[in-house]
Amino acid sequence: MSNDTARPPDSGDQPAYPSAYTPPEFSDSPSPYTYEFVPRQRFQHTWWKHIVLLLLTVASTFLVGGPWYSFGVLAILGAHEMGHYLACRYYRVDATLPYFIPMPIALAGTLGAVIRIREPFPNRRALFDIGIAGPIAGFIVLVPMLFVGMAWSRVIEVVPVTFQFGRPLLYQFVRWFTFGHIPSTHFVELHPLTVAAWWGMLATALNLLPFGQLDGGHITHATMGRVATLISILTVSAAVMMTFFSINWLLMTVIMVAMLFIVGPRHPPTLNEADALGRTRYAFGFFALIIFILCFTPFPLRILVP
Repeated sequence: MSNDTARPPDSGDQPAYPSAYTPPEFSDSPSPYTYEFVPRQRFQHTWWKHIVLLLLTVASTFLVGGPWYSFGVLAILGAHEMGHYLACRYYRVDATLPYFIPMPIALAGTLGAVIRIREPFPNRRALFDIGIAGPIAGFIVLVPMLFVGMAWSRVIEVVPVTFQFGRPLLYQFVRWFTFGHIPSTHFVELHPLTVAAWWGMLATALNLLPFGQLDGGHITHATMGRVATLISILTVSAAVMMTFFSINWLLMTVIMVAMLFIVGPRHPPTLNEADALGRTRYAFGFFALIIFILCFTPFPLRILVP
């Protein structure tokens, strides 16, 4: 664990010294040696890495979907990760700025964004708040984007072979709110901003899966303690089963299985597991469940054959 006050080398259980330390054997005589210990500074960033990855992701998403799509998907991913980051700043848990991941050959043009948390969580409240801040921030950005993008979309006659996006409950509601009933002979040609919001819903739902150290895993451990381990195992088992019904689940399943073998099914404990959450946080946990239900689709992508 990293502390705000550093200790001198080999100090064992001796108290920490705030700024300077002179070894006891030299304390009664003049000595040119003074040992100064500066606490490790948190939130130190290698800015050029973040900037380069961001620019590459701007280029890859622009290449895949154009300027509106690039703006939309980066705004959602950025809000999600900055939600985590700002919560880390609040609790003084050392973390990096977001690393955006470009992937021009992928349908989305990106594999998302991540931050790296460098310290253990101090208590369950911090774990919960940091875990839930990302999905809520991303959801707040994607909802108006979905409404605006759907308003800019248009209804056309069904076209030949194409990809069909899965329809989460939130998507279906906004689609009905915008166009009403659409005949089976017609198709909604989605504006790139709507496509960005759709990918944002998918990313939000996947992150809220109650598994391991995903956002949903953080929330589950904070609210349910040891039961979270069983829920993680059930979640990855369900993902494995879903791969038999949809190839879309293969990548996520491989990632979760790898995490299961590398770090195990149990979420690392916080430094204070006895910390109480309170009713408000449980209410927000229920809100996160609602977000997951609204954004989740069991079959994200499929080819539509006329």
